[in-house]
Amino acid sequence: MSLELCGCGTALVTPFRKDGSVDEPALRRLVQFQLREGIDFLVPCGTTGEAPTLEHGEYLGVIRLVVQEAQGKVPIVAGVGGNNTRKICELAGEVEELGVQAILSVAPYYNKPTQEGLYQHFKAIAESTHLPVVLYNVPGRTSSNIEAATVGRLSQIPNIIAIKEASGNIVQQMEVLSAVKPGFRVLSGDDSYTFPLMALGGMGVICTSSNQIPGQMTKLTHLMLEGKIDEARELHFHLLPLMQANFIETNPIPVKAGLAMMGLIEEHYRLPMVPMKPENRAKLEKVMAAQGLLQPQKV
Repeated sequence: MSLELCGCGTALVTPFRKDGSVDEPALRRLVQFQLREGIDFLVPCGTTGEAPTLEHGEYLGVIRLVVQEAQGKVPIVAGVGGNNTRKICELAGEVEELGVQAILSVAPYYNKPTQEGLYQHFKAIAESTHLPVVLYNVPGRTSSNIEAATVGRLSQIPNIIAIKEASGNIVQQMEVLSAVKPGFRVLSGDDSYTFPLMALGGMGVICTSSNQIPGQMTKLTHLMLEGKIDEARELHFHLLPLMQANFIETNPIPVKAGLAMMGLIEEHYRLPMVPMKPENRAKLEKVMAAQGLLQPQKV
């Protein structure tokens, strides 16, 4: 496929109002903030976007709004995942009509399919759409690990172009890099693994922390792509405390709290997500203050 994802893509949060509705003006501001800071691509309606709690119309509405607000300036990779293969194939068709450039599809959760089941699941999704497909492996959430050999097989399907690899296992990530066909993109799914994975041959990250620091995370990936390892290492260690703080509780709780501290969104969640514990909020606020992120952001 012609789309070659690299650099930093933000796994966008979905802002809510106090009444629980989607805060569309805040989402527009967030997209404009991302664009102004030079983000490479945007990923709405993933885990960070609390996609499992969005009603069908809300889900399509969020993607439509992001596409409209981006105005073709960056690719939009929409989250289209789940554990009902037939339903996901149907949803991929709906999303294709909204003008996105690719879809991100998480490994099925709860079902715990075999490796052959995973292969057939993603093969069916790829065959259901003309869009490029990005696999998403995050066994810590799904209990379903896409092994390197399976990723290698899937990389042979023409419109499966990349994987968001969030196994947290650097050995598996190396095995994935060696198993896939040339040109297949391996992207980090863990913010703090961006530097080491790119040092091994990864091409970027689909990132939570870039909701708050899109410019700096984009710079980190671009330094790595340009082979400026020493500069990238220094920036990595500078940003690492924020990357870690954003996962002090379940994503996206901390990153939404952080964005609210920055004045970009109101801090509201949908159950089963709840606000941070006070002691963890204090830790996040301390890190953000050290990063100079508590001043209101221009959009």
